Amino acid sequence: MTRYAQLADELHRRIDGGIYRGGDRLPSIRALCREFAVSISTAQTAYARLEDAGLVEARPKSGFFVRSSQASASLPAVTRPAQRPLDVSRWEQVLELVERHSLEDQILLLGSGIPDLASKTLKPLHRLLAERYRHANGQDLNYDALAGSPALRQQIVRLMAAAGSLLHPDDVLVTTGCQEALSIAIRTLTAPGDVVAVDSPSFYGTMQILQANGLKALEIPTDPRTGISLEALELALEQWPIRAIQITPTCNNPLGHTMPEPRKRALLALAQRFDVAIIEDDIYGELAFETPRPRTLKAFDDDGRVLLCSGFSKTLMPGLRVGWIAPGRYRDRVQHMKYVSTGASATLPQLAIADFIAKGHHERHVRAVVAQYRRQRDQMIDWVRRYFPVDTGISYPQGGFVLWLELPVGIDSLRLNERLTPARLRIAPGALFSASGKYRECLRLNYAGAMTPTIEAALRRVGEEVARLKDEQDALAG
Repeated sequence: MTRYAQLADELHRRIDGGIYRGGDRLPSIRALCREFAVSISTAQTAYARLEDAGLVEARPKSGFFVRSSQASASLPAVTRPAQRPLDVSRWEQVLELVERHSLEDQILLLGSGIPDLASKTLKPLHRLLAERYRHANGQDLNYDALAGSPALRQQIVRLMAAAGSLLHPDDVLVTTGCQEALSIAIRTLTAPGDVVAVDSPSFYGTMQILQANGLKALEIPTDPRTGISLEALELALEQWPIRAIQITPTCNNPLGHTMPEPRKRALLALAQRFDVAIIEDDIYGELAFETPRPRTLKAFDDDGRVLLCSGFSKTLMPGLRVGWIAPGRYRDRVQHMKYVSTGASATLPQLAIADFIAKGHHERHVRAVVAQYRRQRDQMIDWVRRYFPVDTGISYPQGGFVLWLELPVGIDSLRLNERLTPARLRIAPGALFSASGKYRECLRLNYAGAMTPTIEAALRRVGEEVARLKDEQDALAG
């Protein structure tokens, strides 16, 4: 780890530990140089890293200060799921959430997993897509290679190099979205009745893949700051015949955390010790607020046991349906599974995305939306603190565009959704993110779109309904 990264991590620990609180002035550049025996450029770079992560802010002629949102947000508790393999349920609620996307003009979906599709930096992609379709030749309209467009796979390799994953284009297979990549990875490694360990809460799409394939989920306690509990995972590996570990360690959905690099290394060492594969979901990784973006688990994988899954649904557009997988030692089995699943993926979107990346548009787009999402995270946290009960737990995402709330004890987010129906508002209930329907007191929100007065009014309405449910509960208890 570089010296500036070590210094940034130490300051981060002090902020997390409450040594420096929201609004506090941090040591000056010269004070840091004296305390840690570093150069001025090292201290400046460390503060720049913390700024990129949204932890501190620079004020002209005043110095560096802890951002108020970081300290003011009361983080949700470490999750405590059931410590046994479970059958996955909740399909009806997931289906309802998915189908609501077609009614967006009538219902305001506050908890969706959709990025900002109105970003101006996507305009070059619109143009490239139109040009590809307008000038498509016979080859472009034919089946592509089963592994996907060579041009796109080359660009994916370039993107992953920034995440520490040194891949060859032949290591990558293009899929029809990241959802297919995850499905193929899970089906490659398991048979009906097998157990898959997952961080908890976990993406409901992955939960439904487990259900569809007759698999059991073993939910592992997860910290909203540092990720999956390695201690609990080790006990689970000793106790249960776990076939795979499925995890989102970078810009987690829905908690928003990024596992610190030492914990990523320790997770991989644990998987090696028990000889179990890891399915890594990195769909939000490019949207990390930290610069440079955090390294993937795959970056530390020296024996091919990590199946890295990602795509462009969260960085660009979900409607493109372009994802990919780097399956390591499982490539041959994954390729066969891809063939029997969907065959070749659509060619023209792949070529347009490859052009978008090669021409530098992707880098500019990601830089712009990351800055936007970081600002909007802070705005939404401020609104939640203003309009929700004071004992609401609020995550502090390190990237991406989803926020996780832990409502006061006893408040059911499924019932909350029912109460929001007359206002034509919907949140994503926490029960969707668990195999057993746990986290009923939690919900997910989306801050990708512009933080307009309409969104503020909607959040105020949600907060008011939460307060009413709390008052009704207190009245019954009294």
